[in-house]
Amino acid sequence: MVPKKIKFDFWFFVLIVSIGAVLIFLVYPLWSLLETGFRNQRTGELTLANFDRFLTTPFFRRMFRNSMFVSTTATLFGTFIGVTLAYLTTAFKIKGRKVIDILIIISMLSPPFLGSYSWIMMFGRAGLVTQFFYNNFGVVVPPIFGVTGIVLVMTLSSFPLIYLFTRGALKKVDASVIEAAESLGCRPFRKAFTIIFPLITPTILAASLLSFMDAFTDFGTPLLIGQGYMVMPLMVFNAFMGDMGGNQNFGAAVAVIMVIITTVLFALQKYIVNKKSYAMSSLRPLQAEDLKTGPNILAHVFVYVVTFIASIPQIVVIFTSFRATVGPRFVPGFSLDSYLGTFRTLGPAIRNTYLYAVYALLIILALALLFSYLTVRRRNPLTNVLDTITMLPFVIPGSIIGIILILAFSTRPLVLIGTPTIMILAFVIRRLPFTLRSSAAILQQISPSMEEAAISLGDTPMKAFFKVTAIMMIPGVVSGAILSWITIINELSSTILLFTVRTRTMTIAIFHEIMRGGLGTAAALATILTTTTIVSLMIFFKLTGKTDLSM
Repeated sequence: MVPKKIKFDFWFFVLIVSIGAVLIFLVYPLWSLLETGFRNQRTGELTLANFDRFLTTPFFRRMFRNSMFVSTTATLFGTFIGVTLAYLTTAFKIKGRKVIDILIIISMLSPPFLGSYSWIMMFGRAGLVTQFFYNNFGVVVPPIFGVTGIVLVMTLSSFPLIYLFTRGALKKVDASVIEAAESLGCRPFRKAFTIIFPLITPTILAASLLSFMDAFTDFGTPLLIGQGYMVMPLMVFNAFMGDMGGNQNFGAAVAVIMVIITTVLFALQKYIVNKKSYAMSSLRPLQAEDLKTGPNILAHVFVYVVTFIASIPQIVVIFTSFRATVGPRFVPGFSLDSYLGTFRTLGPAIRNTYLYAVYALLIILALALLFSYLTVRRRNPLTNVLDTITMLPFVIPGSIIGIILILAFSTRPLVLIGTPTIMILAFVIRRLPFTLRSSAAILQQISPSMEEAAISLGDTPMKAFFKVTAIMMIPGVVSGAILSWITIINELSSTILLFTVRTRTMTIAIFHEIMRGGLGTAAALATILTTTTIVSLMIFFKLTGKTDLSM
């Protein structure tokens, strides 16, 4: 489609203001990161020394290999589990599938570091399982710490995303293709590997790359469970927290390398989706079949075991939150002490979480409505630029979003560090692309003739948008915003470097309670967060009429 010429009207004014805001709050911070990475820590001169140090020092090369190893291993395991689980729950009749979907979605939306915390509670040196086997059988269970624990937690964090993507792709497979293969004598096992999986391979690869990006940029899991196993995100985090001499220039250089890697992976994912996907009519979706007794039992056991393991963090958190405590230690019995202590000492963190999330969500909704209209209905060279820039947070790891905001807004002329504004800004930058994409998809389903009719009756284009198009978009945008709300209240990576005591949120408070040994308080806060997530999901399902979250 040939881009339209630029019209100097209300929407042109909105476009200019939007581009200005994006340049100030996104492009400028990214430029600050790039500039910092190329400057010498002591002299401030432009140099390639930071990058050369990373590429030539054996320790940092090993750190890069560590990152690639745990991310690749977790992605491979996660892909196997996610694809297998999706195929079994879609192609065959599995009892309790709706509950399984909800449990897996909750495990995907929960912060990954909660998984680390839960596994430490069970298999740490003083964990529940570790103590049980030692006290009753004299068996010393190997601790969960180190590379094994990192891979385990990352695998359990990665497979739900692959599961959802694969289920969505399987639902689009036309049953007539399968029936044609069966009429030619194709057996079930061969049918799956020669027809079904090749059709959805592009989706699986794209989901695997996204999961790899999440694992590659996760710093909370290695920090809590790695015990000295260094990866790139942890090194960047330490550089800006001062644990490695506070060399922010070197940390910025490593962050730039990470952004380059994630950008290449994202471009590869887009190529796979755009160029390698198969078009299917999906007039007759794949129907779930009954399995014979033996395979049916095995399928149910696999599905239930995987779902249970994925739900362990939530189960452990809820159980732990009701255990009696004396100071930071757990003692026999149950009580509400952890909750009482949480509301007494961390009430502001709970309030901040909901308050900041509401503010961020309102801003995201307003920007998504305006930006999506500009990029869909008012396409021109400038709106194309806006569309491209607003997608940058897709490829920027969450922790690096926090870093670029520190670099950009810790000095004049605009100082935001230490204020609620920078926390809300981090949420908006992190989640706007997701809501923007869903809003654009909704707008494309609304005929322009509705708006044109309002204009023909005397409304201005601006008035027609707010009276007609925006009203028609709101139901779909709001349902998508609920998912953004869930991810915002569970966000940690982009805000962990930005908070103060007065602006910390629940995820930050949970993280710090775990680090200082306040496990009961951490569990109580995490239970509140999990409950909020579940309630929000129920509202989403009610509003949309859906029973799952297939992608």
